[in-house]
Amino acid sequence: MTPEEKSLLERTYVLAEENNSILRKMRRANRWSTTFSIIYWVVIIGAGLGAYYALQPYLMSAIKVINQGQSLLNSLNNLPR
Repeated sequence: MTPEEKSLLERTYVLAEENNSILRKMRRANRWSTTFSIIYWVVIIGAGLGAYYALQPYLMSAIKVINQGQSLLNSLNNLPR
C-alpha cells in the first residue's frame, strides 16, 4: 500500500467515524422527538377525558332539562285547538 493510499484510507476512516457519530445523534434526537410527541398526545387526550369526566354531571343535567323541555313542547303541540 502506497503512502498516498494509506493517507486516503485514513481520511476515509475519519470521515466514516464522523458520519457515524452524526447519524447516532440524529437517531437519538428522532427517538426523543417521538417520545415527547407521544407524551404530548397522551396529555392532550387525558386532559380531554378528564374534562369530560369533570363536566359529565353538568352535561347530564343539561340534557335532562332539554329533554323535559322537548316533552313539554310536544305535549303543548298535542293540545286540542
